[in-house]
Amino acid sequence: MPAAAVKPKPLPTQSTAKRPVLLDLPCTPVEKRPLPPGRPREWYISHNRRLKAMRLAIALLDSGVYVPNQARNETIRSTAELIGVHPPSDSTCHMVRALLRYTR
Repeated sequence: MPAAAVKPKPLPTQSTAKRPVLLDLPCTPVEKRPLPPGRPREWYISHNRRLKAMRLAIALLDSGVYVPNQARNETIRSTAELIGVHPPSDSTCHMVRALLRYTR
């Protein structure tokens, strides 16, 4: 059999692994930039909430959670603890599920 015909075995994914696949954390955090001044306080709150929801949705996708009904509040909060962000509120958890819904 030629060497080119032998395919290496793919790495297990969350759905096929016998135990959970560890999440690859980035080596260095992204450099933070200051937010634009002069906006109302509500804008900053919603902006930070959207950023947090996006980070959590990406971490959930990396860990193998692809559909919103797999992402219960407990799952999202444990992922937040894993990646080192404060536990999200119910509103942020709802936003994470909405992001997962619209990625399909």
